[in-house]
Amino acid sequence: MDPFFHRFSELFKQLGLPSDIESIKIFLRVHSPLASEVALENALFWSPAQSALLRDELMRDADWAEVVDQLNAALRSTKQD
Repeated sequence: MDPFFHRFSELFKQLGLPSDIESIKIFLRVHSPLASEVALENALFWSPAQSALLRDELMRDADWAEVVDQLNAALRSTKQD
């Protein structure tokens, strides 16, 4: 079985967020840096459904987990374009 590779924009669509490049940049700029003691899925800016999606994908180590990890890293960064 071939692994699935999802794009950042596809994760934003799954989360019900605008998924164009500029909207993603704005989201990251507004919500970064996420404090190190806050788990990604527990960040206050997620809806309950978004939080559950992120938590479930990470717990199941699903094919979305890699891009969720990328989102986590991006939100921890203080450098945003």
